[in-house]
Amino acid sequence: MDTPYSNLPPSRYWRSGVAEADPAKLEDLYTKKFEIGSDDRIATAGSCFAQHVARHMRARNFKIVDTEQLPDWVPPALAKEYGYQLYSARYGNIYTIRQLRQLLADSLSGTVRSEDVWEKNGRYYDALRPSVEPDGLDSVDEVLEHRRYHLGRVKLMLEQTDVLVITLGLTEAWQRLDTGTVYPTAPGVIAGQFDDAKFGFVNFDFFEIYNDLVAIRETLLAMKPNIRFLLTVSPVPLTATASGDHILIASTRSKSILRTVCSMLKDKFDNIDYFPSFEIITSPGAKSRFYESNLRSVKEEGVDAVMGIFFASHKPSGAIDVVERQADGPAKRRKKRRVEVTDEDVVCEDALLEAFQK
Repeated sequence: MDTPYSNLPPSRYWRSGVAEADPAKLEDLYTKKFEIGSDDRIATAGSCFAQHVARHMRARNFKIVDTEQLPDWVPPALAKEYGYQLYSARYGNIYTIRQLRQLLADSLSGTVRSEDVWEKNGRYYDALRPSVEPDGLDSVDEVLEHRRYHLGRVKLMLEQTDVLVITLGLTEAWQRLDTGTVYPTAPGVIAGQFDDAKFGFVNFDFFEIYNDLVAIRETLLAMKPNIRFLLTVSPVPLTATASGDHILIASTRSKSILRTVCSMLKDKFDNIDYFPSFEIITSPGAKSRFYESNLRSVKEEGVDAVMGIFFASHKPSGAIDVVERQADGPAKRRKKRRVEVTDEDVVCEDALLEAFQK
């Protein structure tokens, strides 16, 4: 007797779709919602895993917007250490969607806040991107000057972007209690000093994250009516949690909420798509083979599996990678070769939390 489950494609059954399938070549896993063409200008932002996405897209001839770069003669390792060539501007890792919404608002208004400058050993750091100046700067004023310039470059990036790729990473964050400003890491981890009278823990729920992304969409649509969004969820688990739950519970909560938000937004809006990076890496069929021995860092093999499935659907023509050098200058075109991407290449403040384990 026929049922709605009779004669479905192999990808619709667990045995053939997962248990007996090659986890690096899952068929019918992703159907693109819109084209990402050879003329589309793409910006990337998000948590650590997003660095893999950006680098592979550059190496495969997508037009990646980068409005905040050092000269070509600066060694790549040094550039990355100072937050260059990781994303489409020098904002470092953006772990929560609230942090992204905050960055967009600040860039459009030009807002800088002196209370968002943290000190360590006589050096001063931008608390909203503390890792981009590993040695700090000389004064509060110098940090604020750097931030004003950075916000201008972010605004320029937004004005140029046709497709924004966002990798959702965490729901947990630390915020300033009087202003609600959210930071990428807790005070005291890289710089600053923790004070529970000034800073508090926040664990964003589904509705907060959903509403933040809707607000981001509306803001950017006002600037670019044809902008599109590609969402992914990072498969990298939490390093540590301040929620009070076991780390497995906390990480599962975080990823489940982020994944559900993506589904809801994809279903609701024509200009939002979702790519299943999270599912590819965490699939039971992979038997953790895409993770390093710490069961957290993603191996190069895993990144290749994710990007291979992505590029099977999105294939830009030509062999040119476009990089924006200056606000008032022409785009500089150059040939790019494919680069190997390893976990050691990724800059991730979240990994520093492991050092606080007793």
